Amino acid sequence: MSILKAFKKITCFALDVDGVLTDGSLVLLDDGEMARSMHTRDGYALQLAVKKGYRIIVISGGGNEGARKRLNKLGITDIHFDAADKLQLLQAYMETQGLLPEQVLYMGDDIPDYTAMKYVGLPCCPADAAPEIRMAAAYIASASGGRGCVREVIEKVLKLNGQWQLDTRVTST
Repeated sequence: MSILKAFKKITCFALDVDGVLTDGSLVLLDDGEMARSMHTRDGYALQLAVKKGYRIIVISGGGNEGARKRLNKLGITDIHFDAADKLQLLQAYMETQGLLPEQVLYMGDDIPDYTAMKYVGLPCCPADAAPEIRMAAAYIASASGGRGCVREVIEKVLKLNGQWQLDTRVTST
């Protein structure tokens, strides 16, 4: 099957946080909090995908309330932090949602994402992912983690399905 046919079948985006939605950097604050940054273009694509009825699940081995608030603001409610076994969590989610592997795109950047990526129909990674993850990916984004790689894959899916339109009603991403 061609990669474009695989993108067209996607109805669910499963995403890691650090290294995918962020660039993987942590800013260590004096109070012990760890700050991250996310790209607004990823935010635009995420909220649009939610509006168009796509499922989005975020699965991260770490946890950050700032990230949760940001994702909630974009309309994402299936957020799982401190995930010890990403594959098990993803399989349970897919079962409850009635999703087949070919309907799921998983984007990860490092070793903890490997087994979940191997399970889905469309494993993807940012341009700067770990070498083992790049080898496991069916699609490697041209953008790096936290720099628009999520936007890239969402835009591809929505365009292939005729759902990428200008939405000027968005006030903040």
